Amino acid sequence: MRTLSLAVAIFALAAFFVGLKSHDVGVFLFAGAALLCAAATYLSQRISVFLRIFVAIFAVETILFGVAYLAEQLGFWPEAYADYSLPSSLPLTVALFGSFVYAVSFVPVIRKMTNIADPYFHERAATVARIWPLGPFTVAQNRLATAALVFLIVINQVEVALDVRLSFFSRDFYNAMQEKNLTEFWHQLFFVFLPFASLLITSLVVEYVVTSTFVIRWRRWLTGRYIGRWLGGGAHYPMALAGSPADNPDQRISEDIYGYIYGGGAGTGLYGYSVTVLQTLTSLVSYAIVLWDLSSTFTLPGVSLVIPGLLFWIALVYAALGTVVTHLIGRSLIRLNFQQQQFEANFRFGLARLREYSEQIALLRGERVESDKAMGRFEDIYDNYMRIVHVRKRLRVFTSAYDQISQYFPIIIGAPFYFAGKIQLGALIQVARAFGNVNTSLNFFVSQYIGLADFKAVLDRLTSFDETIERAQHVISHEHGIRLAASTSRDLSIDDLELDLPDGRNLARVKSFAFAADEPTLLMGPSGAGKSTLLRAVAGVWPYGSGTIGEPKANLMLLPQRPYIPIGSLRDAIAYPASSDDIADDAIRDALLKVGLPALVDRLDDN
Repeated sequence: MRTLSLAVAIFALAAFFVGLKSHDVGVFLFAGAALLCAAATYLSQRISVFLRIFVAIFAVETILFGVAYLAEQLGFWPEAYADYSLPSSLPLTVALFGSFVYAVSFVPVIRKMTNIADPYFHERAATVARIWPLGPFTVAQNRLATAALVFLIVINQVEVALDVRLSFFSRDFYNAMQEKNLTEFWHQLFFVFLPFASLLITSLVVEYVVTSTFVIRWRRWLTGRYIGRWLGGGAHYPMALAGSPADNPDQRISEDIYGYIYGGGAGTGLYGYSVTVLQTLTSLVSYAIVLWDLSSTFTLPGVSLVIPGLLFWIALVYAALGTVVTHLIGRSLIRLNFQQQQFEANFRFGLARLREYSEQIALLRGERVESDKAMGRFEDIYDNYMRIVHVRKRLRVFTSAYDQISQYFPIIIGAPFYFAGKIQLGALIQVARAFGNVNTSLNFFVSQYIGLADFKAVLDRLTSFDETIERAQHVISHEHGIRLAASTSRDLSIDDLELDLPDGRNLARVKSFAFAADEPTLLMGPSGAGKSTLLRAVAGVWPYGSGTIGEPKANLMLLPQRPYIPIGSLRDAIAYPASSDDIADDAIRDALLKVGLPALVDRLDDN
């Protein structure tokens, strides 16, 4: 990043000297923006790696697009390619974005987002990838992820550039129609619209394929990471003991990870928002400059007064009004969406327990009570959902009216100038298109408010899940009171064992005891005396207490009070917790015969 920042700084100085020669204010603006981008690039070594990728892209593009821009300013751009020159606003846009990304990296909610994303872009483990028309190849995970993200960012910017170029096509195309210039009409249609529209369509298809692949690979890696942190080292058990605030870990992993990356329901996800916001801001700056330039032709009727950037300021005020009203109407959605997910999960969990304890409920004749409780939990869903409907109804009324007015507002603004002969039809069409794009960009918050509320709820749930896992891992790594020591004896010995509850209260004391090999031992005591907790300590999953447990050199198996049969085949269930791949079928069949289950010998593949 240091070398890149130096290159951008040198290029900014070169642009400054070009500005001195051309006396163009736009070149000086670009030189200043490039210097800011150079500083942001240098300082970005200390920010999120996910955001650093964006800064690096903008720094490189500042140089590349700047070269094309300066070449045109100096008259070096070939006249034969005049129709294919870059929009003058593009190099300034990317230079400003380098500084913008660095600035937003310090916003707390942005840090919360990138804390979850960064590990994927740090992962150096090898993975297999396939890029058409090449065959499969091995590459580091972080390199592949970075390359895919860079490609998607660049192709989104290309799409904005193509769209801006097509806005100039609209101007020239409709001007040709107004002037009845048939030659120019066909030239614009076949030599401008056709190639640029074809490029835009191709880029959209390629973007879809690469995005889909990138998202599912990211989800696979992040799912594996969360499952590993949740189950690895037994963190899931201390989470349950401590009464984890991260309810329903299954939902966090199965739904919220995908929602975080790419969205779910009305949401969009980190990738969608980061790239969409980038595309939106690129479109905003590019079209804002176009709108600003077009304003120079808008002199107020009856006078020669020109208000600099008149159309842009109108679009800004119009969009700001929509944003403020939308926030005031829908600000409660974040809290309501979070609660809705929580109520849905509680209802689903309750139904799963009914299925799990069906026999017990039947024997106790508890169907009526369970039915009332289930419907009571659904009432929470119903009441909260109706509150969401009420808020969204008001939001829908405003946004629908706002969208309808937005279609014709720029035409209404530009029509007096058109009828007064101040501008041509093509300019009016370009004004409408530029105004619409600026308004859409500024109204990103309005159009995405519901999705942003959903995304914030997903982010909060994943963050709380992360924090709970970290607390559980802290308990495992710092509670060294009960020590498991290897023993040369065949007996399992216990010395000076103190069993405590998670809140620190003492549950039981065992001065000296041994489970003798080859001898059955019966543990007796009242309920709550610590019998099950003693066995948990022997298994090494109870971190609270002190003392020493001497383990013999043998495989220990402790059967839980509640029977557990893993999902899978009979072979998998018999081998558990070992993998069925590690045990020969003959050994499994022999074990079934020894315990008197010959009928199951030929059913190892049954689920």
